[in-house]
Amino acid sequence: MLTAINLACVRGDRHLFANLGFTLEPGGRLHVTGENGSGKTSLLRILCGLSPPESGQIHWQGEPIRGLGDEYRKAVLYLGHHNAIKEELTALENLRTTAALAGIAVADEEGVALLGRVGLAGREDLPVRFLSQGQKRRVALSRLLWSPAPLWILDEPFVALDTAAVSWLAEIVGAHLDRGGMAVLTSHQEVNIASGIAQFLRITP
Repeated sequence: MLTAINLACVRGDRHLFANLGFTLEPGGRLHVTGENGSGKTSLLRILCGLSPPESGQIHWQGEPIRGLGDEYRKAVLYLGHHNAIKEELTALENLRTTAALAGIAVADEEGVALLGRVGLAGREDLPVRFLSQGQKRRVALSRLLWSPAPLWILDEPFVALDTAAVSWLAEIVGAHLDRGGMAVLTSHQEVNIASGIAQFLRITP
């Protein structure tokens, strides 16, 4: 269970939001909306523990995340605006490297199969710099297929994806929720995720 209590965020001289709170149970997803610059990405980074809130607390399984350290970091998979992939490495090398950093061993055969599932069959050994923006996004999204993290925090995960890939990703998120996982996500587009208990949080100045 993820709980946010009276969160406030200040960036420079701007107060982005205050008194923000929610509780997310297993099988639930929180869809965060708001205008550009309203603080959606800042909220997601705070929930990941990457940035401190101005005030308020975040609890994971009833405990403040500031005291959980690696226990919480292992429970979270964060996918930000940027793909966090290395242009000089191949798609397969990126997948295996990212998995290794998370303590997960992915064999070449398994990695090829995973990349095939995200529509990159035949492109596994191409340096990422030769891929389109949509294909690069798919390389980043492939980590959803091997990560055991119960909490997914996804910042605009559907950006640069075609219609088929949007549907595929919605199914992947839905399957995660069906397994008892949780997801917090932002998206400017309407996406049909049939599974899970949906909550919506709009950030306003």
